[in-house]
Amino acid sequence: MKLLSRQEEVVLLSIWKLKGNAYGVTVREYISEITGKYWSIGSIYVPLDRLVEKGLVTTYQGLPTKRRGGRSKRFYEITPEGMKVLAEMRQVQRILWKDFPEVTAENNK
Repeated sequence: MKLLSRQEEVVLLSIWKLKGNAYGVTVREYISEITGKYWSIGSIYVPLDRLVEKGLVTTYQGLPTKRRGGRSKRFYEITPEGMKVLAEMRQVQRILWKDFPEVTAENNK
């Protein structure tokens, strides 16, 4: 089983959620939106590169656009191995969180 860092897991799940529209900017925006935290460009591209190296994500170039000055976007797509690792990570999370008490304001005193 391949374990991922929390950053890698969040980025990989974001790629899956963005389904075909996952490139650096959209991944960063999505993660910032769901976490409510600022993510620097480096905090996105470092795990993206590691996920590509591990074979969990592939990349492809989009078409150049005038809006981007003739440059193309580098899109990311989850691989079957990436899906397998996410399923394994989900199972690990379930086991780790099993029987953990519900935390509320009342029992957190």
